[in-house]
Amino acid sequence: MNKRIYLCLAHMGGRELDFVKEAFDSNWVVPLGPNVNGFEADLEAFVNTEEGADSGIGGKKVVALSAGTAAVHLALLACGVGAGDEVIVQSFTFCASANPITYLGAIPVFVDSEADTWNMSPALLEEAITDRIAKTGKKPKAIIPVYLYGMPAKIEEILSIAEKYDIPVIEDAAEGLGSRYKGKVCGTFGKYGVLSFNGNKMITTSGGGALICPDNESKDKIMFYATQARESYPYYQHEEIGYNYRMSNICAGIGRGQMLVLDDHIAHHKEIRSVYRRMFENTKGVTLHENPSADFDSNFWLCTVLLDEDLRVKGQGNAYQSATQGAVGGAAGVTHAAKSLHTESEPNANVEAMRLALDKAGVESRPLWKPMHLQPVYKNAPRYTDGTSESLFKRGLCLPAGPYVSEADAEFIANVIKENILG
Repeated sequence: MNKRIYLCLAHMGGRELDFVKEAFDSNWVVPLGPNVNGFEADLEAFVNTEEGADSGIGGKKVVALSAGTAAVHLALLACGVGAGDEVIVQSFTFCASANPITYLGAIPVFVDSEADTWNMSPALLEEAITDRIAKTGKKPKAIIPVYLYGMPAKIEEILSIAEKYDIPVIEDAAEGLGSRYKGKVCGTFGKYGVLSFNGNKMITTSGGGALICPDNESKDKIMFYATQARESYPYYQHEEIGYNYRMSNICAGIGRGQMLVLDDHIAHHKEIRSVYRRMFENTKGVTLHENPSADFDSNFWLCTVLLDEDLRVKGQGNAYQSATQGAVGGAAGVTHAAKSLHTESEPNANVEAMRLALDKAGVESRPLWKPMHLQPVYKNAPRYTDGTSESLFKRGLCLPAGPYVSEADAEFIANVIKENILG
């Protein structure tokens, strides 16, 4: 292989430049405009469509924003979260699911995953709610389940518990655009749904995100806060704190072009998953994460595998012998130099050895997300865990699945993995 295979890079479909040129030609280069309106309408049409029936655009509404993180932040604000409140959030996720809670001075309460979907455990969720009420005298203000790597959560069970205690659900579907549960688009079950269009997602606007809202009134409220909370006067009047979170007309133009290839991207990710399934079918010690049942329809944003703890990999004895330069998987900014070769919780040596073997072969891979309750920055946060996410973190790897990954590439990657297994 003489090329570098990246984990997940978005792919341009060809029409993006037309929409961007239109924005420049009309001088709409600000955080509003025809492309923003058009992108939101396209997203509304998509999220309100169920398999076998088109419900049109009369249901959920969408606000295009500067980032998925901004969408989480504004959803929490809309749910009334403030300083001192508690918000239950899935521990097994990227930090952007949890950090906005702290932006508001609130406290994240981390809940572990269940083994089928790797997403929030309904049993631990209810345990957390009842225990927080007993300990604090009040219930959490919101619940944030995550669709990890595109896999739908056990959302019906989560919603049933949330309704029992009258707590709003904010679905973090940043990785789950196009994933469905029982034919319904993920992100449309709860009160709010979060989408991301970062450069590595199913579609991209270079950066950006969106918030799925229940109705026009909620959409208007979110747009108000996203555009600096300006009152209707002939001068600038501010009676509430707002944020500069709206998507630009340029980025939205890219998004409109990307919507034309979204279905193709989803189909491609699923096809790559099928290649990995075929390649690993008889490989002992390597387990591909799959849909738990026919109710679950993941977009397989990333294809993930677990390596058995006792699986022996070439170079395993030399894992963690040198400090990583920069961030594994890349980072759009500056990372601090590693303070040591090890942390208190890290992937098993065979997983790190396999990552290094893939890297040597020109293949980018990445460990699974390190659970938030194991992150030093959240060491004092309440948590309700049973070891599930920590076990997955220690055994798992993310494999390339994006539009630039061909079937031949996936076969090559699987063969590299097989060739590095000892005995």
